[in-house]
Amino acid sequence: MSTLDRAIRTAEAKLAKHQQDPQTWAELGAAYVEVARAKADPAYFPKAEEALRKSLAQQPDGNGIALGGMGALANARHDFVAARDWGEKARAALPDNAEIHGVLNDAYTQLGDTAAATAALQRMLDLKPGVSSFTRAAYEFEIHGRVDDARHALDRALADAVDPGDVAFCRNLLGELAFDNGDLDTAQSHFEAGQRAVPLETSLQQGKAKVAAARGQTAKALAGYQDLVARQPNVGNLREYALLLSSSGAPESAARQYELFEEQRRLEVESGANVDLEASLVAADRGDAAQALRFAQAEWDRRQPVFVADAMAWALHLNGRNAEALTFADRAASTGWRSASFAYHRGMILAALGRPGEAVKALAEALRINPNFSLSDARTARTTLANLGGAG
Repeated sequence: MSTLDRAIRTAEAKLAKHQQDPQTWAELGAAYVEVARAKADPAYFPKAEEALRKSLAQQPDGNGIALGGMGALANARHDFVAARDWGEKARAALPDNAEIHGVLNDAYTQLGDTAAATAALQRMLDLKPGVSSFTRAAYEFEIHGRVDDARHALDRALADAVDPGDVAFCRNLLGELAFDNGDLDTAQSHFEAGQRAVPLETSLQQGKAKVAAARGQTAKALAGYQDLVARQPNVGNLREYALLLSSSGAPESAARQYELFEEQRRLEVESGANVDLEASLVAADRGDAAQALRFAQAEWDRRQPVFVADAMAWALHLNGRNAEALTFADRAASTGWRSASFAYHRGMILAALGRPGEAVKALAEALRINPNFSLSDARTARTTLANLGGAG
């Protein structure tokens, strides 16, 4: 039994004997949020909210732990405005609680408020340097194109990790960072090391399947994804499996995964989560330009981080609105994130605008960052480069 499972059982047993206990209700709600995150299971969201609201009803004033839990829940549901608001209320009650500053860092990062995100992160690091703060620091470094600093922060997080779950978490992030920067061998090494700590961790299985696909080991990758979506059919895994099936010449099987994606999306929406960004990406994958733009615009109306700007850029491009698309591609590039997908989207937009020199530069940069960023898009990048006279 994991530490988290034990905490939940202990809290539930305590509350079964004594319902009037706002602290334990808050702890239980926070634990449910963490389980929902770890298992990618939105069914825990309503349970978490019920527990946290019971805590707040029993202790309306100064209940920083429950307020922070509501913020973490809102982050998990991708309601980042609510997460910010809950987090600020929690900070007012408990200004020196590191986890609350982590909630705020997550919310402000996702809202695109980099100054506020950095301030919250620095306060968290000052209060409690460790796995949670160092991994958040790594993400901030990565967003700003500081890959070496991100790797160093993750190494520090790994050095502080004691619990096997934390070790697996750090190894997965190191593997993802390596993969995103084109280093398949290092990515594979981290994913395998993570599995030695937690053999059944699905994020590590996803990483290994992704590496296998990049290496052309299609049968191995497909088997990995098939098992993965059976165990954890979240929207991200279903989308990646569908894309691999499509690129492998199995459109009917891919269509089935997209159907499952839609079913999972509905479940998440019913649980109070927002997955419009993921829905926009899938609509773009399937060539539904109008839907891609509708979902991307809805997300942009809520928040403006660089990855939503990129989704807007691509959706506008698919709708033939390339001049507008370029303004969003510029916004996506504004922090310096070394993202192969961002560079690819920018290159295709520039090519559509009749600016071949700049298009070649952007497409070449995408392939230089990560030649395996997408099986289908990397092929398109190489073909477009060749057609434009660039080196593919």
